[in-house]
Amino acid sequence: MGMLSLDQSVYELCCRHPQLVQVLKSLGFESIDNPVMMRTAARVMTIPKAAAMKGMDLNEVIKALEDSGYTVMKGAKVHE
Repeated sequence: MGMLSLDQSVYELCCRHPQLVQVLKSLGFESIDNPVMMRTAARVMTIPKAAAMKGMDLNEVIKALEDSGYTVMKGAKVHE
């Protein structure tokens, strides 16, 4: 599906990968498809920050993203 950098905002990632919105929603980020949320909080929020706010284990989120076909990167490195 594509490469996701954990350093990029949720907004940037969803603009590049529109199908990511549904994946994130299914993981428990239920307001991700709200246009107001996308124009505001998603512009500064990263996946790690969002997971922390929701009390989610980032490794579980990463695994779910990878299971959905994404390659998850931290900075310039592929997540291991």
